[in-house]
Amino acid sequence: MESLVVPGTGLHREIVNCRACPRLVEWRERVAVEKRAAFRDDDYWGRPITGFGDPDARIVVLGLAPAAHGANRTGRMFTGDRSGDWLFRAMHRAGLANQPESVHASDGLLLRDAWVTSAVKCAPPDNKPTPVERDTCASFLRLELAGLARARVIVCLGTFGFDAALRHFALRPKPKFGHGVEVEVELDGGIRLTLLGCYHVSQQNTFTGRLTEEMLDAVFSRAVELSGIVRPR
Repeated sequence: MESLVVPGTGLHREIVNCRACPRLVEWRERVAVEKRAAFRDDDYWGRPITGFGDPDARIVVLGLAPAAHGANRTGRMFTGDRSGDWLFRAMHRAGLANQPESVHASDGLLLRDAWVTSAVKCAPPDNKPTPVERDTCASFLRLELAGLARARVIVCLGTFGFDAALRHFALRPKPKFGHGVEVEVELDGGIRLTLLGCYHVSQQNTFTGRLTEEMLDAVFSRAVELSGIVRPR
């Protein structure tokens, strides 16, 4: 489907070649040259990051933006960093990923019934996109979600992901973010979709115990339940 960011499609090319935000372009490319010492021998991707997963996904995972030395290095969301370690272990336990780790873009990771993406497609300094940068990227997210016709749940990682989803669906009054909070959205044709809040899988949350693996498992268990995914016995 052209509206999905499948490699080779127009949307994929448009995203990975985007240079609309000078600050983000300068940062992502500088990081790719200066590198982190642990990855000094790696060839950094250093470009915008598209979403990936199952085009028939019923669950969408919406994060903030690529990590400077994670996705900005490997070329795939939540790949090659500690946040991804947590995320894909949980998705594997939930039956949404074929393996519990994501090390590099060609490591064999496959998602089933799930799509992983971000509200902003370039790694931002200090993980903080500006409102203008956020809004500039919103058109990419809109086209991406339009292609996921079977999606019934969006797992929103952190306040930024949650707010991006609220803006996308133009929800007013604005619901308050919380871990495990559920917001129902009615789409055209009477289709119902649920926004499911989850603390972000950042080290700030996982190292401090604000987000535990049990809490993350509970979110994905609920997402599977809400999505109507039926697993063979």
